[in-house]
Amino acid sequence: MKKRLLPLSEILSILIAAALCGCSPAPAATPAQPTAPSPKAATELNISAAAGLMEPLKKIAESYAKAEPNVKLVFNFAASGTLQTQIEQGLDADVFFSASKKNMDALEAKGLLLENTKVNLLENKVVLIVPASSTKGISSFNDCMTPKVSLIAIGDPAITPLGQYAEEIFTYLNGWDSVRKKASLGYDIKQVISWVESGTADCGIVFSTEALLTKKVKIVAEAPSGSVSPVVFSVSAIKASRKKDAASAFIKFLQSEDASKIFTSYGFSLVK
Repeated sequence: MKKRLLPLSEILSILIAAALCGCSPAPAATPAQPTAPSPKAATELNISAAAGLMEPLKKIAESYAKAEPNVKLVFNFAASGTLQTQIEQGLDADVFFSASKKNMDALEAKGLLLENTKVNLLENKVVLIVPASSTKGISSFNDCMTPKVSLIAIGDPAITPLGQYAEEIFTYLNGWDSVRKKASLGYDIKQVISWVESGTADCGIVFSTEALLTKKVKIVAEAPSGSVSPVVFSVSAIKASRKKDAASAFIKFLQSEDASKIFTSYGFSLVK
């Protein structure tokens, strides 16, 4: 069967009708625009640190933010003994910065530290302080065993290195039994110094670095020579950390010249 050919006039009519209807070829598809990459999420590094390190570490965090903008430091400040217990119980900690080698060594003995990351970094001094306006004539550790002192503020030896150092000093001076009967035990150094600042306590035992932060107290004596073990602050990455590389990098930064300047500006000495 032959196909019927349309006459020219009919073809022209069809084309004109199509033009009047506004029919036009479909526009070409717009090429897809490339998707911008999502910003890299910041790594949160959990630092469990002795309360006496609060001020210098906050300053160091400002410096570290410039060096490593994708790392956010999250601090947990408390007494070193408290932090040790928290880590033993599974606290999510990447770095432990202790005010005592004793607490750090205890975690190492239990295999909880990341190998080859522990550093004995800083040294401090134990001092006797009194309220800035004190008129009791307290000028030595031996005075703490006399009627000059009715209430002395020290850290709790069960959880704070500060309290353990105080016990060590007064045991050396044959006065621990006398002192502990009139001692108010603080859960960390911040509480101890607040009692002396307010005059609640006649005197207190603190680290020299903490005493230098406030004008409300004055240092009247350093621990007698030979009465106390070296006060060493040590730092280590935690073995259970899921951010071992970031933890190790931060510990390396703590040993840098920039960090050392900050520590020494707060009265710490560097372990040689």
